[in-house]
Amino acid sequence: MKRILLILLLFVLPIYSGFTADTKYEVATFAGGCFWCMDAAFEDIPGVIEVITGYTGGHTKNPTYEEVSAGGTGHAEAIQVTYDPAKVTYSKLLDVFWKQVDPTDRSGQMADRGSQYRTVIFYHTEEQKRLAEQSKQVLKESGRFNKPIVTEITKATDFYPAEEYHQHYFKKNPLGYNSGRDNYLKKVWADNNSVSLPRYTDKDYRKPSKVELKKKLTPLQFRVTQNKSTEQPFDNEYWNNEHEGIYVDIVSGEPLFSSKDKYDSGTGWPSFTKPLEPGNIVERQDGSLYMLRIDVKEVRSKLADSHLGHVFTDGPAPTGLRYCMNSAALLFIPKEDLTKEGYGRYLNLFKKDNEF
Repeated sequence: MKRILLILLLFVLPIYSGFTADTKYEVATFAGGCFWCMDAAFEDIPGVIEVITGYTGGHTKNPTYEEVSAGGTGHAEAIQVTYDPAKVTYSKLLDVFWKQVDPTDRSGQMADRGSQYRTVIFYHTEEQKRLAEQSKQVLKESGRFNKPIVTEITKATDFYPAEEYHQHYFKKNPLGYNSGRDNYLKKVWADNNSVSLPRYTDKDYRKPSKVELKKKLTPLQFRVTQNKSTEQPFDNEYWNNEHEGIYVDIVSGEPLFSSKDKYDSGTGWPSFTKPLEPGNIVERQDGSLYMLRIDVKEVRSKLADSHLGHVFTDGPAPTGLRYCMNSAALLFIPKEDLTKEGYGRYLNLFKKDNEF
């Protein structure tokens, strides 16, 4: 009987707790001065699963609060944010981070002084690094600060959770801690209280519900993206599109391909030599149509899990690949609309002398 109950618990509890074997969470790590204040800023963001305060970026193993506070370990007070990328983007977390700190202060934050209170973005992946550097550049160009942006961007190292009494401090102590941060932030961001920085930031890509999709998509777009259908060759929107711009997932808006990599494959479908953002592409072995040919894989978008088409190994140089896509799974964003539609970071792909 105990064995039966154990088996039931193992399979049933994950369902009721909202976790499944397919749940894929990611981690972001930020240092922004006092970790009590940073914890409070991220806790209630939709898509954030957990926030842990701790120490990172130093040279001492298992440091204590007293050791870090003394400034001799090299660590910074930091937070580690576990989040669901299907519900909140890393760029959104970066926006929140920048609006919690004074990125021009090398020596601490507000009333908290010392290297242990420095501002750092600790990246875990190359994509996080790219987005962090991009957002820092955007902040520089915004003109909001009249001093250099000195926040570090460095690779994540060992993170040591702080002592229990430091976890969720703002909940345990309703009066909080006044370091002068609130007054500073109100002054700096008085004209802009939203959490979106100007130009070039990522959009919040998401997959709508099935009900929303049926309203948003045409019957063909729905059949292709949700049921793996294939549209007719030479009778689709983008097979012979020669305009400059990028192609995004019709469902979520995830950037997928660039016109720079598009070519006429003679097949009647839009074809590309490579993805614009490899991290937004998932390739799977697919035997439904091609009888388990090893040189063919189904291509799907990462976040929305939309069926896009297939990739073949008969493409031109330099990759030798042919990403053969369905127009019905794509939305084309012309280069002149990239900034307006939230894809301004791709403008440089099409930039010519004396343009833009």
